Amino acid sequence: MPFLSGLSCHLHGPMMRRHWLLVGACGWVLLVLVFVSKFINFSFRMPDDYGGRPEILNWTLPSIKTVKPLPEQLIQKAESQPSPASSGDPTEVELSDWQKVTVQRLQLLSSVCRNTSLWNLTHTPLRKFVLDRIFVCDKHKILFCQTPKVGNTQWKKVLIVLNGKFSKVEDIPENVVHDHERNGLPRLSSMSDAEITERLHTYFKFFIVRDPFERLISAFKDKFVKNPRFEPWYKHNIAPAIIRKYRKSHQDIGESAGLHFEDFVRYLGDEPGRQHLDRQFGDHIIHWLTYTELCAPCDISYDVVGHHETLERDAPYILKAADIADLVSYPTIPPGITRYNRTKVERYFSGISKRDIRRLYARYQGDFSLFGYHRPDFLLD
Repeated sequence: MPFLSGLSCHLHGPMMRRHWLLVGACGWVLLVLVFVSKFINFSFRMPDDYGGRPEILNWTLPSIKTVKPLPEQLIQKAESQPSPASSGDPTEVELSDWQKVTVQRLQLLSSVCRNTSLWNLTHTPLRKFVLDRIFVCDKHKILFCQTPKVGNTQWKKVLIVLNGKFSKVEDIPENVVHDHERNGLPRLSSMSDAEITERLHTYFKFFIVRDPFERLISAFKDKFVKNPRFEPWYKHNIAPAIIRKYRKSHQDIGESAGLHFEDFVRYLGDEPGRQHLDRQFGDHIIHWLTYTELCAPCDISYDVVGHHETLERDAPYILKAADIADLVSYPTIPPGITRYNRTKVERYFSGISKRDIRRLYARYQGDFSLFGYHRPDFLLD
């Protein structure tokens, strides 16, 4: 019996060691499979625009761009360069300096995209709604994401010319630019999964941004005050719905009173209430959605992010970077028209409570952070 007992103990030790080695090996295999799966393929569940049954699209996305930090003296030199005329062709020195500014913008974008505290404000599912915003020029391998109220009409004209629909931007009637049955601009969403993947990986991709609060003012004026394209649903459907829910005093709720900017701010800052109304409003809300919701800048690797405030300088450089400067020109920009106007912002937000402005900022904080726009302390504090 002592012999058998000793034999049992002698065999038990090696068997236990083999058991734990096997368990450890299986664990490592699982970890390797999880790690590799991140780089091989993603299966995106793409919901429709505002709820309903999701759509499944499978494709691998390019990762977020990472760029090396620039030397401080080069950054200062790039920022100090004067803006050239929009019609002029940039020199090699000017182009080099603009490229440094572009790298700085992408560096900031990449950094904020990795900030977990802002994740919900900077990341979005890559759904059909986003792909609907991206226009394609296959002839010159360009993708342009539309961000309303930042001069997109002119960029769409550039693409229309490149696609061969018209020979000059000046020849394109305004009513054709936004008529997607007639303007000859295909959307990325109209293509197959394989075609989407190829274009996202290989095409030149860009979009334009603007100070988020000034963009909201522009959207409010264009859709609820002037409405130059005669889009009656803004006045007759959207405005009354916002007024009924957010107007403090309903004594002037009649149509003649119209939507106040304060009503608009209160609607945009109320997350649950806004989402409920947005399901009714449909695609008309694109004019005040965040850049994240429109273009997924943390989930698509863009080559250039232009700024509306420096469009006189950015436009010719974007044409050069996309290798189309000899084929088309950006329409003339009246001097100073794209610059940030703090006086206008203060005027529109005067009389609106700090609470409502802070709620609005909380919604658009991701846009401010991703693209280097300063927190508007003069409105919030």
